[in-house]
Amino acid sequence: MKKLTLFITIFCLSVATSCSDKFLDVQPKAALAVTTLQNKVGVNALLIGVYSLLDGWATAEGAYRSYNVGADNWVYGSVASDDAYKGTIAGDQPPISLIEQGNSQSDNIYFRGKWRGMYDGIARANDVLQALTAVKDMTDAEKAQVTAEARFLRGHFHFELKKMFNMVPYIDEKIYNPNDLESTKVPNNVDIWPNIVADLKAAYDVLPTKQTSVGRPTKWAAAAELGKAYLFQKKYAEAKPLLEAIVASGQYKLVDKYHDNFRAVTNNNAESIFEVQYSVNDGAPGGENGNIGSTLNYPYGGGGVTTCCGFFQPSQNLVNSFKTDANGLPLIDSFNATDMTNDQGIESTSPFTPYAGTVDPRLDHTVGRRGIPFLDWGVHPGKAYVRDQSYGGPYSPKKHVMYKSDVGTNTFAGNPRLNANNYRMIRYSHVLLWLAEIETEIGDLNKARAYVNQIRRRAANPDGFVKNADGTAAANYLIKEYTTAWTDQATARKAVQFEERLEFGMEGHRRFDLVRWGIADQTLNAYYAAEASKRIYLKGVTFVKGKHEYFPIPIQEIFNSKKDGKETLTQNPGY
Repeated sequence: MKKLTLFITIFCLSVATSCSDKFLDVQPKAALAVTTLQNKVGVNALLIGVYSLLDGWATAEGAYRSYNVGADNWVYGSVASDDAYKGTIAGDQPPISLIEQGNSQSDNIYFRGKWRGMYDGIARANDVLQALTAVKDMTDAEKAQVTAEARFLRGHFHFELKKMFNMVPYIDEKIYNPNDLESTKVPNNVDIWPNIVADLKAAYDVLPTKQTSVGRPTKWAAAAELGKAYLFQKKYAEAKPLLEAIVASGQYKLVDKYHDNFRAVTNNNAESIFEVQYSVNDGAPGGENGNIGSTLNYPYGGGGVTTCCGFFQPSQNLVNSFKTDANGLPLIDSFNATDMTNDQGIESTSPFTPYAGTVDPRLDHTVGRRGIPFLDWGVHPGKAYVRDQSYGGPYSPKKHVMYKSDVGTNTFAGNPRLNANNYRMIRYSHVLLWLAEIETEIGDLNKARAYVNQIRRRAANPDGFVKNADGTAAANYLIKEYTTAWTDQATARKAVQFEERLEFGMEGHRRFDLVRWGIADQTLNAYYAAEASKRIYLKGVTFVKGKHEYFPIPIQEIFNSKKDGKETLTQNPGY
């Protein structure tokens, strides 16, 4: 009877509508007409939608997952470098394992997730710019401000795609037609650096030096992002005045304690130039406004910290890089000759003697290791915090993890891993070390040394050391400034690059830095060779120069790019 009733209903409807197709002209439910958004309130709502994709979380979860799109690039910038292992166990999230092993195939869902997430952000920015043309209730100044913010974000999303895939299409509001599904099917045969620069330059020219709302980019955020874009192109002369203007503004400084760059209670501090904003307990379902991109990356079975999921474990190579010599300087050429003592294979209930040598204090703000306080959760117990030491090593990630004192205030009630600890995308320390790079390449080597020493001076502040319960330093910390003049460019260059690794370890920048410096092949091949005896899955892995600098363009996007029967996207060399 139910089937008969359904058939009769369908038949009657078909008769009633057979002479007209007006029944098709129905406004979609749960969607807003374009005209509804062509006003001040609507445009600002659209703009907030663009910001919302900085953390990689879309409302339709099936489109892509936050941890393959997230702002911190932990998979692509850290796990795909010498900074981190995928961690956990071999069978969990195998697409990450393939990326870690250099087995980057174009059908890997992570690459497609990143691609779709960034182009989703670009489309939303273009929606803002298109809606703005019909708005009547905004002043020219207000329109200029919104345009600048949208172009900053559009430039940023294209920048992310450029450093991941290199040859990608640039889509602006003139190309993008929401009523024509073919409009964005443009070839990727043009270098889009000029377009990225144009977007960021337009933002820099208009944005104010201070914003009334945290999270919105300032003139200086645009200057930093633009300067970074020039650095990726080795255009040092163009980057220098932008970065120097940030310093001269007096608006930023290095905070006294290094770890204040990684705490929810010190979000948006004096060192922060641009942060991805996270919030919790704000009414969003499931705490999705929290730091959802790192939701897998917590100690496994952490005794109150978390019970999931053990991903993103620091590499032994990264840990070794924090060793210092008798003068408190890094062992740039020999740091990996021997491994820092660790508790690999030692039960948490068994005795363990930690490494007794001197280390850079930033080590224990970057890495969770046995015998050292893990934030305010107590002493890291070693194996009890690790899902499988034989696979992912003995260490835990730390910079994004919430403090115990955050629970209930800066963590989501239903899942404390979703916390309000912002991702500091650009810090003042970035600007100083980028200036050190520039001085090394086209300026004064000792100015470069002075910039590096500012970073090391802050790290040497004993008030910022990790402390035991009795107030003593948790390890044998020793870090000092470079006191001998730099006279050799190659030596200075290595020192600056090494400092960037120490300062930004586990923050998703490492692989992209190695590629732009032109040393990815030699650095990563040396890493794989040394790691083969520690992580068996890295045995035989090779970085192929001319291929692996960039990831493959997702094959499904190439298939989808067909226009007039021909694919408009071309795959990267070697894939």
